Amino acid sequence: MVGSIVPSSRFLSRKMLQPIAFNKAKVIVELGPGTGVFTKELIKQMHPSTQLVVIELNEAFYQNLNHQLTAANLHIIHGSAADIGLALKQLKLPKADYILSSLPLSNFPVNLRNDILTEIQRNLNEDGKLIQFQYSRGLRKLYSAFFPKVSIDYTVMNFPPAFVYTCSNS
Repeated sequence: MVGSIVPSSRFLSRKMLQPIAFNKAKVIVELGPGTGVFTKELIKQMHPSTQLVVIELNEAFYQNLNHQLTAANLHIIHGSAADIGLALKQLKLPKADYILSSLPLSNFPVNLRNDILTEIQRNLNEDGKLIQFQYSRGLRKLYSAFFPKVSIDYTVMNFPPAFVYTCSNS
């Protein structure tokens, strides 16, 4: 469930948020926020009308996020990343413009990983982007099976060093 014992660095946070056009985003979904490193930055940079849906499965992380973070446009959901569509439907929100993921997908069973990536693909709008970080560069083939366009960025200024995958349909 946890990809690293050390929280993500501000350098990785910058790389993860770099592809986001904050002035145009209406809905952003974050999967596996953990301690909320990216969530806090998203809240700072988002337009007040942008809706942020944060989905966390781990009970302790979920409770911590609920106690730490408040914003009128923030929705913290205790649940699975495989239920993005259900969360958006319950909140009466359209498909996401961006989905950020900190999930250690390479550690997940193949069926669960594929279910989550299928759910991500279904719940991104046509011009939407998945922004996913991993500690392995060897996942381009996995993401390419779901998205025709996959780019990889890298930050050595994180422990451990991380790769940021940006995936889209165009």
